[in-house]
Formats: sequence, structure tokens, C-alpha cells
Amino acid sequence: MTELELQNMKKHLRTVLRHRHEVLKNCIRAGIPVQGLLHDLSKFSPEEFMNGVKYFQGTRSPHEGERDAYGFSYGWMHHKGRNKHHFEYWTDYDPVTRKLSPVKMPLKYVKEMFCDRVAASKIYMKENYNDGSALAYFLKGKPTRMIHPETSKLLEKLLIMLRDKGERYTFAYIRRLKKY
Repeated sequence: MTELELQNMKKHLRTVLRHRHEVLKNCIRAGIPVQGLLHDLSKFSPEEFMNGVKYFQGTRSPHEGERDAYGFSYGWMHHKGRNKHHFEYWTDYDPVTRKLSPVKMPLKYVKEMFCDRVAASKIYMKENYNDGSALAYFLKGKPTRMIHPETSKLLEKLLIMLRDKGERYTFAYIRRLKKY
């Protein structure tokens, strides 16, 4: 292993651990602590971890670097298929249209997705993060995203709430949220 690869391994591991720590804090505040403890454990699998090291950049997900290289990300394909807090996990073939369609996510995974998006924004944006950052990222990809409309509407509502009312109010709201 080269010195650069070793440095990238340390940096990637530090980023993954910081991200998991932020998600855990958010999940505790959202009332879903067990999901926070179990969050993104697949990132430690060889399929995800080694690709994360190879494509580590520090300012964006290694999956983006892998997409730049191959047109898609092996690591992301592995990750989204094992982590139910990603809306991409929730697609299936519609029995009527026979086309891939989004499925409404269970609420507990929407809550975790919110916690994950806020944490990722903080980790990658560092001092440039503000309470509107996760919403801005969400809205940027909205036109091309394949997500169930009700799931999208709830996530956007929570991200707008975060921007307008802050973390304390939004996490208190999420803790009380029982259905959508």
C-alpha cells in the first residue's frame, strides 16, 4: 500500500466515523437511537470501504469519484441495497406498468434519512454548513430523483422546517411524528 493510499484510508475512516457519530447524535434527538447505532455498518464491508479509500476526496462522497471514473459506483450499488434509509432502496417493479417505481418508505427510515442528510451536509460542508444546506442539496436533485411522492413531500417538509425553525424544533417534531 502506498503512502497516499494509507493516508486516504485514515482520512476515509475518520470521515466515516465522524459521519456515523453525527447520525447517531441526530437519531438520538429524533427518538430512533437503535437506528443510529446500526446506521451505515455496510460502509465497513470490503466492497464499500476499499472503494471509499480509493476514491476519497474529503469534500464529497467517494461514490461521486467512482462515478466519475466508471459512470456508476460499485460502492453505492452495494450501499443502497443494504441500507433502508436510502430512498433508492425503496424501488420495485410495478405489477401493472412492469416498470421500476418508487415505493413509499416506512416512517422510521424517513426519519433516519433526514438524520443522515443533515449529518452528511455537516461533514462535507464543514464551516459552510447552515440549516438550509441539506434542503438546498435535496432540491438540487429533485427533478431527476425517483422517490415516492409522499416520501419526498415529508422529507422536504422536514428539511424546510430545519431551515426555517432550526434543529431543536425539527427534532422535537420528528420525535412526535407517528405517521405521514
